[in-house]
Amino acid sequence: MGEPLNVGIIGCGAIAAQYLNTFPSLGSIRLQAVADLDPRRAAAVADSSENVRALSVDELLADPEIDTVLNLTIPAAHAEVAAQAIAAGKHVYGEKPLAAETTSARHVLELAENAGVRVGCAPDTVLGTGIQTARKAVDDGLIGRPVAAVATMVTPGHERWHPNPDFYYVPGGGPLLDMGPYYVTALVTLLGPVTSVIGSASHLREHRTIGTGPRAGKSVPVSVDTHVTGVLVHESGALSTLIMSFDAVQTRASNIELHGEEATLTVPDPNYFDGDVSICTLAGRDNGWDALPASAGYIGAGRGYGLADMALTPAGEQHRANGQLAYHVLDVMESLLRSAAEGTSVPVQSTAQRPKAVPLTSLSRLAVP
Repeated sequence: MGEPLNVGIIGCGAIAAQYLNTFPSLGSIRLQAVADLDPRRAAAVADSSENVRALSVDELLADPEIDTVLNLTIPAAHAEVAAQAIAAGKHVYGEKPLAAETTSARHVLELAENAGVRVGCAPDTVLGTGIQTARKAVDDGLIGRPVAAVATMVTPGHERWHPNPDFYYVPGGGPLLDMGPYYVTALVTLLGPVTSVIGSASHLREHRTIGTGPRAGKSVPVSVDTHVTGVLVHESGALSTLIMSFDAVQTRASNIELHGEEATLTVPDPNYFDGDVSICTLAGRDNGWDALPASAGYIGAGRGYGLADMALTPAGEQHRANGQLAYHVLDVMESLLRSAAEGTSVPVQSTAQRPKAVPLTSLSRLAVP
């Protein structure tokens, strides 16, 4: 875009701290203001940051100094806040998912196209050295033709640590829409877009008990499935098995295992930016696994690198953590839930370009050229 992005944050909950930790090291990002429905939370963030103003949401949207809104609201509010920001002529980068459902997400993309502004969306963890090193191994032919992947995320539930876990158990939440974006985005980055899915889903409990904070002991109703599993059919022909659960205890499986004709890769947790990539080749199968050195991705990345990548991407080019990719990932997840409800294979109507690879790069202090 040619200039640093002047950013205003809407939503000052727990995730905001991770972005605030990253921004001082990014020359392409200039945080101007923050807003929250709770003015005290916005004031606390502003007081902890240099030259950052606490505003109301309306004031932030009307502020001519802010050209980009970082939307860190709860999933149910993502589409509404994004639409308001676009109406104010601002670019939008949001936390995942892009919206609670595809109809609203598609509306956001249409508004942005008509307004000539950009839409970006987390997760940007796939831009770090972990997933990108695995992608380079695939692109370099180290595993031969990709055959399949298995992606596993199990946890007993976020109510054990989160003081206000309600939104994890209403539409827009659940293990698939909460954690699935990390895994599905990683699978699309590694293997390309998805054409159809088949899934099953269940939930064990009608209520969850908050385990920490001032509401500890209170009950939260559950209105979404909390264990979802299925198969994603990629355009390339590869098949990915996905397991997302808030009902299980733990797993010893690799977060993502990627199988090819010539080798298998273990891929690190896509909830993080780095991590070890290991390979076991057909020729060296008896010798076990070898670690691959970090060979691609943004070094030392943190939350907000997708926004920085958007700032550094010239006009007319597609930034990596883009809205169309986020829409496709949401469409895949929504299709998986629909397949589980209908008991049949469901085609995925959307597609997305596999984002361009990230060479081994440091963005620290890198300003917009």
